Amino acid sequence: MARKGRGRKDALVDAAVAIRRKAYAPYSGFKVGAALRAQDGSIHTGCNVENAAYQGTCAESGAIAAMIAAGGKRITEVVVSGAGRIPCTPCGGCRQRIREFAKLDIPIRVVNERGKRMGTWSLGELLPASFGPENIK
Repeated sequence: MARKGRGRKDALVDAAVAIRRKAYAPYSGFKVGAALRAQDGSIHTGCNVENAAYQGTCAESGAIAAMIAAGGKRITEVVVSGAGRIPCTPCGGCRQRIREFAKLDIPIRVVNERGKRMGTWSLGELLPASFGPENIK
């Protein structure tokens, strides 16, 4: 189990790992789970869903949709659970989607399928010189 701080369980990591198991990836075999914490402390999850036309949805997009459906407006933290030795950071499109609802300094943590930490980046590090809602007036 992933741990954080003074031996407490890390609910965000646990949620990302658990939802990854539910991903639908029959074509690539690459399952991804994402969990985000909204400004009110609630946790929302999503997993990737592939289809035969190769126009599936990303785990991060699903988690954002779940947050919005629950009435959330701001993301304060994200955890992405992938597999393998290379960290599975959000794709470019999902980085921009996260940017719509988050500040550039939020942490995006990446863990493997067992919850082992593989790295942490700020959204600003993953999406430098970004364009956000404040740029549209």
